[in-house]
Amino acid sequence: MWVILIGAALIIGGLLFLVSSVLGRKPSNPHQLPQGGTTLEPRRQGLRFLGLSQNWPALAVIALGAILLAFGRYS
Repeated sequence: MWVILIGAALIIGGLLFLVSSVLGRKPSNPHQLPQGGTTLEPRRQGLRFLGLSQNWPALAVIALGAILLAFGRYS
């Protein structure tokens, strides 16, 4: 039973760690578009913040929690 609870806690903790890195970013300032109007979209952000190289610790914690959940039911 404890293995399942620890696995669930690791998954939730990994998700919180993953989300905190994105939510901790500085909000963008409004700027003008070339076509006119203003936007809050970042200028050159891309999808680098979703990359595996920056999020591997959180993904490892989630994977460890999933392994504990999968094998915890057999104990």
